[in-house]
Amino acid sequence: MSWIDSAIAMLPEHLLLAGIVILIAVEIVAPLRKRGPLLLSLLAVSFAAAAAVWLSANGFAFAAFAGHYSVDPATLLAKAIVLALAVPVLLISRDDVGQGAFPVLLLSSLYGVCLLLSADSFLTLFLGLELMSLPVYALVLLAFRRPQSAEAALKYLVLGGTATATLLMGVSLLYGSSGSLAISTFARALDSPDTMANVAVVLVLVAFFLKAAIVPFHAWAPDAYEVAAIPVTAYMATIIKAGVLLAAVRLFGTTPVTRPMADLLAILPLVSIVWGNLAAMRQQSFRRMIAYSSIAHAGYLFYALLGEGPGRFQAVAFYVLVYGLMNLLAFAALPQNPDDTARDRMDNLKGLFHRDPFAALMIGVAMLSLAGIPPFPGFVAKFLIFKNVIAAGFTLYAVLGLVGSYLGIYFYLRVIQYLFMSAEEPTAVQGSPGRLALGASFICLLGAILLAVFPGWVIDLL
Repeated sequence: MSWIDSAIAMLPEHLLLAGIVILIAVEIVAPLRKRGPLLLSLLAVSFAAAAAVWLSANGFAFAAFAGHYSVDPATLLAKAIVLALAVPVLLISRDDVGQGAFPVLLLSSLYGVCLLLSADSFLTLFLGLELMSLPVYALVLLAFRRPQSAEAALKYLVLGGTATATLLMGVSLLYGSSGSLAISTFARALDSPDTMANVAVVLVLVAFFLKAAIVPFHAWAPDAYEVAAIPVTAYMATIIKAGVLLAAVRLFGTTPVTRPMADLLAILPLVSIVWGNLAAMRQQSFRRMIAYSSIAHAGYLFYALLGEGPGRFQAVAFYVLVYGLMNLLAFAALPQNPDDTARDRMDNLKGLFHRDPFAALMIGVAMLSLAGIPPFPGFVAKFLIFKNVIAAGFTLYAVLGLVGSYLGIYFYLRVIQYLFMSAEEPTAVQGSPGRLALGASFICLLGAILLAVFPGWVIDLL
């Protein structure tokens, strides 16, 4: 095994690790001003994303640690998507998060996501999942804006620990039935007649449902999303979700899912689609609404696993890219307010178009795309999901999921009504988004335009 090839295979991770080490060293030796850590972390993430794109474009594939860690063009492209989505998160963090620990924790979590996406064994999968999750528990508490942050962080930690324990129990049963810790044993166990293997598959699925906030394992998400700072909420709603679902795609591989396992994989995500959309209708908190929206979108993403072959990865990768960009666009355009509770109230969006047309338009574009209304890219993303589900022979589930998705249109259009059809003044003083947040908005908007105008070209790249 060539150490040079191994170093190249892990180049995105090495660049993130270099950023972490430099940030810690600089903080110890000569603490920088607020802008310094942000610039260093932006450079580390941007170089890591560029390295992943370059390696993927050149068709690089190598098993750095045979049986445990490997990369191929699809894996590297998934890393590029996740790392690219982290750039707007860092940009909007400039005005919301002042702690020097934020970029270090975020880069540490990104390192875990990258490791997770290259896992060939459950040992590496577990390590990546924990490295991804542990810094986020701290971020929810560290970047607090309300007294309830400690309670939300504890709830997230407890349920995250439950997911870890469930995963380990499932892995131990898989090892007992197959004698191997390779993630390929999961795909083989999907249609195995062995009871132990079936129980193992269910436990691993439940662990991923917990991480992705699928009903009834969703209780942590609304509280954690609501009380965390905007950048942390944006990170959890986009990158953590993307990491979990892309890892699930790697776990399933290209193996078709048959009944009765397909019913489990479809029923709980279907309940999540319906419940998430219904619960979001009653929310008066913008971030809490996004939390329930993310529960519904997690249902759509798990639906994609019912598909077969390479279309499964294409559907999930395209969806997480669209979903991530639209959520980040909404968060980046959200008006500033020193009072986090007031900033989060839906009532303060009333008449925003009359005060800040650009912010209102950006949030409006994000809501329409998340609702799946053409010609916005969210429509293509949902179409791709349901097309693959129908192609796999699960027409009834596709129809039910499509009907459930219509429920979400109401609360997204409710936000549009607040933005454009109400001239009421907000109950709290508001400011415009900061310059870096505006930059993040433009980045997300350009990405959305590209996905809306050239969806076929982007899908072919995947």
